[in-house]
Amino acid sequence: MFVDEENPAFTAEIDGRTYYFCSEACMLTFIQPEKERQALKRLVYFSVSLGALIMALMFYSGPLPLFTKKVWALILATPVQFIAGWRYYRGAWGAAKARTMNMDTLIVVGSSTAYFYSVFVVLAPNLAPSTEVYFDASANILALILVGKLLEEIARGRASEAVRRLLDLQPPMARLLKEDGSEEEVPVEEVMPFDVVIVKPGEKIPLDGEVIDGASSVDESMITGESIPVTKGVGDEVIGGTVNKEGALKVEVTKIGMNTTLQQIVYMVEEAQMSQAPIQRVADKVASYFTPVVIAAGLVAFAGWYWTTGDFGLSITSFVAVVIVACPCAMGIATPTAILVGAAQGAKNGILIKGGDYLEKTREIQAIAFDKTGTLTKGEIVVTDIHSEDPEEMLRLIASLERRSEHPIGEAIVREAEARGLKLPEPKDFEALAGRGVKGTVDGRQMIVGTQRLMDEIGAKLDEETGGKAHELFDQGKTLVFVSVDGIVTGLIAVADELKDEAGEAVARLKSMGLEVVMITGDNSRTAEAIARKVGIDRYLAEVLPEDKVGEVIKLQEEGLVVAMVGDGINDAPALAQADVGIALGSGTDVALETGGIVLIRNNLNDVVTAIQLSKATFSKIKQNLFWAFGYNAALIPIAAGVFRSWGIVMHPILAAGAMAFSSISVVSNSLLLRRFKPEE
Repeated sequence: MFVDEENPAFTAEIDGRTYYFCSEACMLTFIQPEKERQALKRLVYFSVSLGALIMALMFYSGPLPLFTKKVWALILATPVQFIAGWRYYRGAWGAAKARTMNMDTLIVVGSSTAYFYSVFVVLAPNLAPSTEVYFDASANILALILVGKLLEEIARGRASEAVRRLLDLQPPMARLLKEDGSEEEVPVEEVMPFDVVIVKPGEKIPLDGEVIDGASSVDESMITGESIPVTKGVGDEVIGGTVNKEGALKVEVTKIGMNTTLQQIVYMVEEAQMSQAPIQRVADKVASYFTPVVIAAGLVAFAGWYWTTGDFGLSITSFVAVVIVACPCAMGIATPTAILVGAAQGAKNGILIKGGDYLEKTREIQAIAFDKTGTLTKGEIVVTDIHSEDPEEMLRLIASLERRSEHPIGEAIVREAEARGLKLPEPKDFEALAGRGVKGTVDGRQMIVGTQRLMDEIGAKLDEETGGKAHELFDQGKTLVFVSVDGIVTGLIAVADELKDEAGEAVARLKSMGLEVVMITGDNSRTAEAIARKVGIDRYLAEVLPEDKVGEVIKLQEEGLVVAMVGDGINDAPALAQADVGIALGSGTDVALETGGIVLIRNNLNDVVTAIQLSKATFSKIKQNLFWAFGYNAALIPIAAGVFRSWGIVMHPILAAGAMAFSSISVVSNSLLLRRFKPEE
């Protein structure tokens, strides 16, 4: 049993199956951002309204005494300064306690300078060096910054549409089968593990579960991206949110709440969007140095203008304009917004990226190591060749004998016979020969089925034709089962774990990108060579024990390569963790999924290529954002400082606030262009 203290949940093994139990507190994760966005919207309306009133008051030329106008401006500006601006005071105070400076520091210094100097003018006009007040500047600076923040949040919401669409997939109601056989529609939140739900054609499956009655095809495209419906029957797992296309299904629920596939996908995307990439830490460090430099530049502008003109009002507006226009807000959101959109695009393409560090590191991959079984191959042994004078009859006889065997190869032979509709008689005198094969009597014929070594032991010889065919199939990396009937080898059956349809294409695409592709397998060298040759891999590591896979990854890293490991099983977990980027297939074990930094929901190896392309596209946007954010701010500092005042180019603090807000919007807009990302064919 496992308990997660942050999200009260546990898993339990019952009757050989794992059931998941979880509270629904996690839903607050998705409700909270929208509540915050609405609160920010109210704050924007509040500050913009008061800012507009102050502007109107300042321009009012009616019979209102100047001092009265200033007092009313003070009254209107104060709530903006300390209610709308509270979040920035809090951020600046937090930075000060950490003995650093950030963008909140610049906002607070700029707006507070304008506000408190104006308060000083109102309360002590005889002591002030100037009679001008700047309540309109202090209030509207904060109002415009909040407008930019709101637009940024709206853009974030648009970038998270993929996540919200996933949440919308889960139906609100489920048709619950009661103990008396009747059906009752209940909210999906009331369904518990072990409950049985009825899903009729055209309806969405409410929660993850296992089919216990019925057969149908299920459209899983909204989860896996696969357009072809998947056939489901008794014993098959189904995913909540997918659509039942044909027959009615009875589904026993196994996962609820946060542990359903749908919620796990949403959780992973949210985690990635909230994570910090390594380059973001560099940007934050630059911003921490940039802030004191900007304040120093503002003080130089103030001192310079006051020294040359003696105009305190001109000097103070220059200081405020410099501090506000150079605020590196855009620099602070340059990386998070790109990661946010990139993670959402990954989910849209069936790729779950667990963090910004994985999203950034993936672009640097130089070598990719693939596990073979279940990764490059389908993970299911199938009959590929039957060599005999009468293939159908030989398959019938062997399958009849193998019915009593529990070996995976025997099971594959039985499945093939059943798929062909062959009637299998009950064998007599059955005996399993450990590690070599089986023997018994079928239809009065004494049969021995097994390895070539077993044939040698019993003295059963291969004729020239069968021997040549065996050599040919061995070279193809297939496993052979020889058949001796009444002491004579009458034929053979070849079985193999077939390569995935897209394996060769994916390897070719990765190699065309200049990456070194490696296969790691526990198979013998002959089989490994055949599989590697077939899929187009030049370098393979054979006869690698499960516990030694991590060592092979380390060897690749010691060659100076940035290594990605692609796997799906429990034995792949250490190697996935050791690799610079662990890529787990969505069909893999829970351990592999937890260890991998990237999860391929569709189990399509071409998505490895897509993940690398997405990483490069996202990082390109990050670099563009940082360049424009830093360059934009740096370029406007001389204008705000009044360097070009003699040419008539002047920047008022309110215009500086507008320019700063525009820089943030431009960065967010540039990040949103990632929504156009499409994998290159």
